[in-house]
Amino acid sequence: METVNVTIRLDKKIKKEADSIFSDFGMSFNTAVNLFIRQTIREQKIPFEIKRSINCLPNDEANSIADKIIDKHIDAFKELAK
Repeated sequence: METVNVTIRLDKKIKKEADSIFSDFGMSFNTAVNLFIRQTIREQKIPFEIKRSINCLPNDEANSIADKIIDKHIDAFKELAK
C-alpha cells in the first residue's frame, strides 16, 4: 500500500492528552487518525455526532416567551385541540 505523509497543527497539550488515551487503547496517534479516516470512508459521514452547544434561556425567560406565543395564538390552539 502506497502511503502519503500528512501534517497537521495541534495544540501541544491536546496532542499529549490524546497520545495518553490512545496509548491506553494500545494504539499510536497515527493509528487513531487512520482509524478515524477509515471509519469516515466506511460510513460516508463523520463517525460521531457533531453539534453546537445550545445556550438555553433561563426558565423564566423561556416561559415568558412561550406565554406570549400562546396568548397571541390561543384561538388557533383551541381550534386544533378540538
